[in-house]
Amino acid sequence: MRVKKGQILVTCSGTIGKVALVSRTLDKQIFSHDLIRINVKNPADVGFIYAFLRSETGNTLLQTNRYGSVIQHIEPDHLADIPVPNPADKIKTKISDLVIRSYDLRDRSNELIDKATAMLVDALCLPPISKLKTERFCDEYETNNYNVKLSDLGGRLDGSYHLPITKAITAHLQRYAGELTTVGDERISKNIILPGRFKRVYVEKGQGRAFFGGKQLYELDPTNKKYLSLTQHGDRIKEQLELHENMILITRSGTIGKVTIVPKHWEHWVASEHIIRVIPASNEIAGYLSIFLASEYGYPLIRRFTYGSVVDEIDERHVAKIPFPLLKAKAVQDEIACIALEANAFRYEAYRLEQEALQIMNDEVIFS
Repeated sequence: MRVKKGQILVTCSGTIGKVALVSRTLDKQIFSHDLIRINVKNPADVGFIYAFLRSETGNTLLQTNRYGSVIQHIEPDHLADIPVPNPADKIKTKISDLVIRSYDLRDRSNELIDKATAMLVDALCLPPISKLKTERFCDEYETNNYNVKLSDLGGRLDGSYHLPITKAITAHLQRYAGELTTVGDERISKNIILPGRFKRVYVEKGQGRAFFGGKQLYELDPTNKKYLSLTQHGDRIKEQLELHENMILITRSGTIGKVTIVPKHWEHWVASEHIIRVIPASNEIAGYLSIFLASEYGYPLIRRFTYGSVVDEIDERHVAKIPFPLLKAKAVQDEIACIALEANAFRYEAYRLEQEALQIMNDEVIFS
């Protein structure tokens, strides 16, 4: 179950054919049996094999043997029959080097995000989230019973809104932050956009805007992208849907609370209406905002607003009310923001290098 650096991972159940390379970030992590592990015999060829499987041609071949009427599957044996091109070593090395450099930048991006998050935790004297769950309102939390004053109901009678963990995080932030405001504060965000629902009209690649959903929010290059018609949705895309660098995205239905900051290569792409857009007041606050909301302390504050009996939802009014701490030390806050933006820039560069590798794969190997 434990993966190791240099392995190629391929999803083999449900959504088939998503491919990833195990680098420093994933090394020695444990993953489910729904991933096929490929051990490449020659380590120098790892990047080349990865790029081939990521290419449209390679990915199509991956999926030719899938089976299952409800949930699609492939097996390791199916991969054995997939033909792999074998160009000159010079070309293979060039492609592999680009892929390895791309994943090195992803690792550096992840390390910077970890660093920024650690700085945030230190600046706010935040204890581990497990301790916050028990150090305050301990008896209430352990027994799943707790009291709420009538004055604190805030118009909400659902118990999940009043979970003690959210009260504990808010109380801690009030104590240690320079100021506790909200995401809707005009110093934090210019606008919070919840696009309306609509019937989508898709077109062929190259004829519309790249479109993806909340499932792909954490992917550098979202898989299974579709293309939304500009003719049918031009005004809606311009006013509500298109993305811009450093915008903050939050999933608002189904799986709530996934957060990411828009990298440069997503500029003018389109995300689903199931994702709320937060337009930050400035690039500086964007980096800091993304670190806090994506942290394990921001997540419960987003989730507390959940409503719905079948499909969970939140809306733009709820996002505007999320408590948001400004640090006492402005210099530390600015440094956290700069680190987050640098991490985001690394993501763009990683994408650019991988796209270069895929272009060489197409031009000099598959269609040469």
